Amino acid sequence: MPIKSYDAHQIEAKWQQYWQVHRVHETDLRGAADPYYVLMMFPYPSAEGLHVGNVYAFTGADIQGRYQRLRGHDVFEPMGFDAFGIHSENFALRINTHPMKLIPRNVENFRRQLRMMGLMLDWSHEVLTPDPDYYKWTQWIFLQLYKHGLAYRATAPVNWCPKCHTVISNEQVVDGECERHPGTEVERREMEQWFFRTTKYAQRLLDNLDWIDWSDITRNAQRNWIGRSEGAEVDFRLPGRDAALRVYTTRPDTLYGATYMVLAPEHPLVGELVSEEQRAQVGAYIERARKMRAADRTDEEREKTGVYLGAEAINPVNDQPIPIWISDYVLIEYGTGAIMAVPAHDQRDYQFASQFDLPIIPVIRPTGGDPPEGEAYVGEGVMINSGPYDGLPSQDCLRKITHDLAAQGVAQPRVQYRLRDWCISRQRYWGPPIPMIHCEKCGIVPVPAEDLPVRLPEIEDFRPDTPGGKPLERYKPFYETTCPTCGGPAHRDADVSDNFLDSAWYFLRYPSSHRDDVAWDAELTRKWLPVDMYVGGNEHAVLHLMYTRFLCMAFKDMGLIEFEEPFKKFRAHGLLIREGGKMSKTHGNVINPDEYVDEHGADTLRMYLMFLGPYTEGGDFRDSGIIGIRRFLERLHRLYWEVLTKRAADAPGAEPAASGGDAVPAWGALDRPTAIKLHQTIRKVGEDIESFGYNTAIAALMELLNTLRAAPALDAFALESLAILLAPFAPHEAEELWEMLGHEGSILAARWPQYDPALTVTEEVEIAVQVMGRLRGSVHVARDASEQVVRDAALAHESIAKHLAGKQIRRVIHVPNRLINFVAN
Repeated sequence: MPIKSYDAHQIEAKWQQYWQVHRVHETDLRGAADPYYVLMMFPYPSAEGLHVGNVYAFTGADIQGRYQRLRGHDVFEPMGFDAFGIHSENFALRINTHPMKLIPRNVENFRRQLRMMGLMLDWSHEVLTPDPDYYKWTQWIFLQLYKHGLAYRATAPVNWCPKCHTVISNEQVVDGECERHPGTEVERREMEQWFFRTTKYAQRLLDNLDWIDWSDITRNAQRNWIGRSEGAEVDFRLPGRDAALRVYTTRPDTLYGATYMVLAPEHPLVGELVSEEQRAQVGAYIERARKMRAADRTDEEREKTGVYLGAEAINPVNDQPIPIWISDYVLIEYGTGAIMAVPAHDQRDYQFASQFDLPIIPVIRPTGGDPPEGEAYVGEGVMINSGPYDGLPSQDCLRKITHDLAAQGVAQPRVQYRLRDWCISRQRYWGPPIPMIHCEKCGIVPVPAEDLPVRLPEIEDFRPDTPGGKPLERYKPFYETTCPTCGGPAHRDADVSDNFLDSAWYFLRYPSSHRDDVAWDAELTRKWLPVDMYVGGNEHAVLHLMYTRFLCMAFKDMGLIEFEEPFKKFRAHGLLIREGGKMSKTHGNVINPDEYVDEHGADTLRMYLMFLGPYTEGGDFRDSGIIGIRRFLERLHRLYWEVLTKRAADAPGAEPAASGGDAVPAWGALDRPTAIKLHQTIRKVGEDIESFGYNTAIAALMELLNTLRAAPALDAFALESLAILLAPFAPHEAEELWEMLGHEGSILAARWPQYDPALTVTEEVEIAVQVMGRLRGSVHVARDASEQVVRDAALAHESIAKHLAGKQIRRVIHVPNRLINFVAN
């Protein structure tokens, strides 16, 4: 039975129970005729529960799912939990609780809150990353990458966070500090680790950014991280040695201006090249540089430091010896870890040369002017002081000098990327064990696929980096094993994989979560993937999104899937602030959605969050604003109840309705102004949802309600349309209104209303519509409307459509603001 007054708790409990009992949100994945996969980034289930930022993100994605379902699609909107990883482990350590006990409690609370918010989630396909049935396939993916040469083990400098007690990726280092622990400087350590060859896909990852339908800010973040540069590798001969010092430069046109060279303090040749006189000074400098943050080392404002090695190299363009220095402003990670220094045309080199009184030789003169004084000139121009290349435009010189040196065998064109291989090893406990075995006789041996999963044991002491070794290394029943190849004694790999691997493929698992024999069902994957709409935070623009793209490209090359980009569309939501300030636990202003749902209801909270501002930008949550949305829903509910009660009372033989306050619209045809407003709103809300303009869509619904309340009469189309337009934003109340209108079942079975183009304009002109020169009717459109708008309005007119039935339009004659004539036969 419909509920008379707007009671959010009663209405929401009623419809949540209905959805669950009737499995309204479950999707027939195999039988779906028109699949549409909507996905929101699955959450890390913290002990604090769902916060309002999660609700904001998930509601925005849910609106897309509900809208597409009302458009006739079979929508799949799953949910799961990213519950492995260092966040969960650190919290478990802090409260002295085992993560295997902590995580189930957290997940159950998250499920309750997500159901509370009325999300259209298909819980029958939930995934949980610490479930052995899930991480079995994460380990299988590791083995596939290893089998195809994309996973390898190497000793390399890595980022070590002393508070996390583990390696972290380059992407998790922010200004030299751990992103999880601001103020904690990341150390550089040489360690043997597992890596994935993301660099093999650098160019494909870059090229596809030109066409994937993602927001510009996200694509640019990935372009910057991939960091493609074109240049040349040039060899500088080392006197008295059968060797050369190789540098990578994007400016080979400036070689004649190279007056010294600089090595990173970590460069492997430093120890060989340093003279005995300079060895002590160089060693002390290396030790100081080792303790510095990368951000400080590359700070252009910082005074440059360095030490001369006591060695020279020969410039290949003029055979002149130039001194070799070390300096902390050169990083081992970029290029070859060595640079040719051109102080006239690079600002950092200029500062260094000025500091140590090294030669500065300009080799490019700006076109039409003199170079600036007191700084490097970094632009293009005409070559000078460059021997046979004098007078050439610098861009032409760049190509020619590279070609000439390549012909001499001392240079070769090169493309470099900032992107580095993905370090996957983590020296922690709470993650999927890496499925590799170390045997003294056979070396490193993969765990056979039939032995997966390698289960994470429940151990009491899971503290990281204690004197006894890594957590899994300390637990001998897990660590000690037999070699699957020779049967001899061996030990398991004691590292776990980065939890970003768990989240880099979860979207593939959702449709196939019921399969325990394959990672993903080939038929369902062809039908549902790639994801149609992915919604999440821009903080994952580099890490998570890059890894998902890498895996899909690798899987395609292995023949495991048929696509290489995981998401057809990705849209990033904005961030919320509160009362003008950033939300944080420190400020004590984090919003618990439970409190607001208890007071106002889930629909009110959903709509208020979406009304705060453009979804992709975020907004300012102010307690004083939410009551306006609550009153809107109350007025809306009252309108439907009163109109439908009056209609029933006005029926023949019915008792007269009790007299109320304001006049209640009668049941009948809409007047023209009301019809125009209705059709304008149908059009606007649909367009706004598709462009994530939720705040303006809600504003349009509010305006429409005011119009309908003042209308002399309302009909079924008006009231049904408004209920359907409301459904993506306030799903519980929309269901209640739909039931009031006499419908059985869920409003999700309805279809998005169609608007009449002729009724979506305000400043109108009447256009005469002719067919073969004969007047057949007229339509109203906006003044100066385009030919296409006039044509659409005319073809939607019943009389015009009748006269054009069965005919082919050969030509259209349009006289703006006057007539349109269809020539057809």
